[in-house]
Amino acid sequence: MVPSEKREVVMAREVVLARTMVELADTLVDEFDVVELLTLLTDRCVDVLDVAAAGIMLASPSGDLRVMASSSEAMRVLELFEVQAQEGPCLDSFRSGEPVVNQDLEAADTRWPRFTSEAIAAGFKSVHALPMRLRGSVIGALNLFHLDTGEMRQADVIAAQAFADIATIAILQHRAVLGAKLLNDQLNLALNSRVRIEQAKGVLSERASVSMQQAFAMLRSHARNNNLRLADIAQAVIDGSLSVEALGPPPPE
Repeated sequence: MVPSEKREVVMAREVVLARTMVELADTLVDEFDVVELLTLLTDRCVDVLDVAAAGIMLASPSGDLRVMASSSEAMRVLELFEVQAQEGPCLDSFRSGEPVVNQDLEAADTRWPRFTSEAIAAGFKSVHALPMRLRGSVIGALNLFHLDTGEMRQADVIAAQAFADIATIAILQHRAVLGAKLLNDQLNLALNSRVRIEQAKGVLSERASVSMQQAFAMLRSHARNNNLRLADIAQAVIDGSLSVEALGPPPPE
């Protein structure tokens, strides 16, 4: 690549990065949707950071991690396995409050034996995890996966941590306004929203004969186009009050 082309690639990447920061900030309204915020974050990690997949786990009121957002269905399944197996980079980063970066999965089979075999089977070769933290509070972690080995560029690590920090500040600020009791209610609402979304994906997948990933894209597109909460759209699909036709055609795989 000639220098001029390299500069153009860098500039294009910086533009996308800047737009992402604006998009994330734009979601921080009084009644912001936690699931939508975190889903946007995982999508933009894939767009900007040259990773194959991204996912976010958030701590429940009881302290255990729950899968809240994933850039793909395969990523969601892998993260669910990580939580079930109670081992993996996201859990280590959450427990320590420190980044876990540049982990070659083939060399990590003794550290996370069950998780590693599943991740490699899914086609991933290296993994990184960054804590969602502010001062002494760690509320979750961001998972990033590559299809090849090698170190993540330091600029990408910094950008990924910045994404995670924005989401963390937004959630913690919202919690501070809500207060202690409403905090648990809000967390439970976010976790229950994730459950309803998964149920709606299954219903829509069957009714429209589409993949789970296409079903989620249809739900999310309708919610964003109509300025509605994703969880409310999911509930309408489950109840049958929102038809498949109203959601529009599915996106390509």
